[in-house]
Amino acid sequence: MLYDLLLKGGTLIDPAQKLHAVLDVAFADGKVAAVGADLSADQARQTLDVAGYVVAPGLIDLHVHVYWGVSHFGVEPDPTCLARGVTTAVDAGSAGADTFPGFRKFIIDVSDTRILAQLNISSQGMLTQEIGEFEIPEYADVGKACRMIEQHRDLILGVKVRLTRNSIVSERSGMLPLHRAREAADAAGLPIMVHPQDAWCDSLDDVLAVMKQGDILTHCFHGMKCGILDEAGQVRPAVHEAVERGVLFDVGHGAGSFSWEVAETALSAGLAPHTISSDLHVYNLHGPVYDLINVASKFLHLGMDLDTALAKVTAVPAQVIGMPNEIGTIAVGAWGDAVVLDVRQGQFQLADSGGEVRTGQQQLEPLVVVKGGRIYRQC
Repeated sequence: MLYDLLLKGGTLIDPAQKLHAVLDVAFADGKVAAVGADLSADQARQTLDVAGYVVAPGLIDLHVHVYWGVSHFGVEPDPTCLARGVTTAVDAGSAGADTFPGFRKFIIDVSDTRILAQLNISSQGMLTQEIGEFEIPEYADVGKACRMIEQHRDLILGVKVRLTRNSIVSERSGMLPLHRAREAADAAGLPIMVHPQDAWCDSLDDVLAVMKQGDILTHCFHGMKCGILDEAGQVRPAVHEAVERGVLFDVGHGAGSFSWEVAETALSAGLAPHTISSDLHVYNLHGPVYDLINVASKFLHLGMDLDTALAKVTAVPAQVIGMPNEIGTIAVGAWGDAVVLDVRQGQFQLADSGGEVRTGQQQLEPLVVVKGGRIYRQC
């Protein structure tokens, strides 16, 4: 047998290869082995007829919280990410330098989901809901962060910082965590990921002024203070300038960080997110996020075509992670990660983080999840 698994007759959408066609996909030894118009089922140990459905690369979520059992935000990665089509997930700062070794040993290394991470510049990470990780400035420890990055270069993609005043950052810490994150990231040669809402500053301009090419502004469509819109409700000039110099804008939907109105204003001004992510955690798992594919469906409602939406959860985040030929694509030789999607037509209730509900006409639903060339879940 040439193949371990053959997905036959589906519509392959692989934005990384600019493919949108009815093609078979075969897997062997954990990798994509062949892509073609009529691959032989006789050469496969297992064949699935997926005609009428979309076959896409395994999804990549650039913003989740999966340090279950330690961070108050944490959800278990395999049932909430992998089972719903996310074969690669990036934890966005649940762990800091003091807590990352446990995250690796007890979550990352034993999960079927491929997990990478942004290291929180707070050494404790995101432990408790009652006390923010920057209650005191000393938690923003550059030296500890740099040492932990050097020990886990294979997993740590950058440095995360959350800036919301009072609930996360005390007045005493102010904007210091942002500058400490910048210092640590520069020393390590990595980007920063910034959660900007309601920071201790005059506007988002002050945050963007610290950000460079390759840095990620997550929660880009939140409706709170320190957002992308100015007092007149228009996209701030500093936002367009940041895009021009290579700052990446990521959705990070979350429980309180996605507004239909802000997203519509941004899209109408030509500001589309580079990546679509969920910010999945225990407080939004049962709504309004549910999973990454539900967030992607909201962008179909906003007028984004299916190929573009899928690119923002596959090919583009693969580039951001630095693994463009390994994940986020169904190119021959890439890791054998794929998801079979049903593009359902009907009327679907889609809520933003403020509870505003829109009625969408399309909803994406994962039917089969393939990880490492083998079926992980099939419904």
